[in-house]
Amino acid sequence: MNQNKLAKAAKYLCQPGKGILAADESSGTIEKRFKTINLASTETNRRNWRKLLLTTPGISKFISGVIFYDETLRQKIKRDSKIIAGIKADTGAKPLAAFPGETVTEGLDGLHERLAEYGSLGAQFTKWRAVINLGKGLPTDEAIEVNAHVLARFAALSQEVGLVPIVEPEILMEGSHTIQAHAAASKKTLLSVFLKLKQFRVYLPGMLLKTNMVASGLAAKRQAKPKEIARATLAVFKTAVPKTVPGIVFLSGGLSPEAATINLNAINRFGSQPWQLSFSYGRALQGEALAIWHGQNQNKAAAQAVFFKRVKSVALARQGRL
Repeated sequence: MNQNKLAKAAKYLCQPGKGILAADESSGTIEKRFKTINLASTETNRRNWRKLLLTTPGISKFISGVIFYDETLRQKIKRDSKIIAGIKADTGAKPLAAFPGETVTEGLDGLHERLAEYGSLGAQFTKWRAVINLGKGLPTDEAIEVNAHVLARFAALSQEVGLVPIVEPEILMEGSHTIQAHAAASKKTLLSVFLKLKQFRVYLPGMLLKTNMVASGLAAKRQAKPKEIARATLAVFKTAVPKTVPGIVFLSGGLSPEAATINLNAINRFGSQPWQLSFSYGRALQGEALAIWHGQNQNKAAAQAVFFKRVKSVALARQGRL
């Protein structure tokens, strides 16, 4: 393991003023997105969409890295050399036996070989998502622990082959829970994850954390305000995330593009923190542009303009400058 190389790449990804584009949707997920614009999910259409995003003029001012899906990395889509490539390494969340409503993320089998191949294809970082459900009696300690264990194994294997791991425990925002319940589940999960990372000797300066903001459930009657979200999120991080982690990148988790932007701005207005607080958004960056594109080449410039505007806005929010 080359610790200096890992630390340098991790810092590059979360450098001030920039964030990560999540373009790692599986074929099934992108098919659902394309259905909203009545577009068939063919390999050509998927390639054209990702090419539209990555060839948007000037986008490297705000994007340091892009997370690909296996198919996309192999498509070798042209992009600015300042935007480094990453890869989704897991194979998805599957039901956790004997624990109704909970999941464990799979993909450890053959992972070392897959990661080595991804490195040869140009990837410099990796990502693994664990899904934690919040509800009556959930999450259980067992579900948190098994997912933390898998995240740590992934991170150790990734660093072993010289790739920066982005460790992503997501405590879902779906449901009607309070912000306090979300904070408690987030804190418990992150404490477990970092305990396992330590046990598996993961080099913390050579990794990034990707996780949710602490917020009310999307179906909650009372929605927490951006300042409340910022305060609760930072309180959890100060308790659970070691200062040696260089950066925390937020997922959008079903939030609207506007809410994901405003909340990120509120978090970064709380002043200097031990970590860079950035973004790794998918839908929140892509949604508005997709609605304009509709698979039509004549809409490409208009879609790119909307995409650029949203990315620029999020990059400003990442500095607390909105």
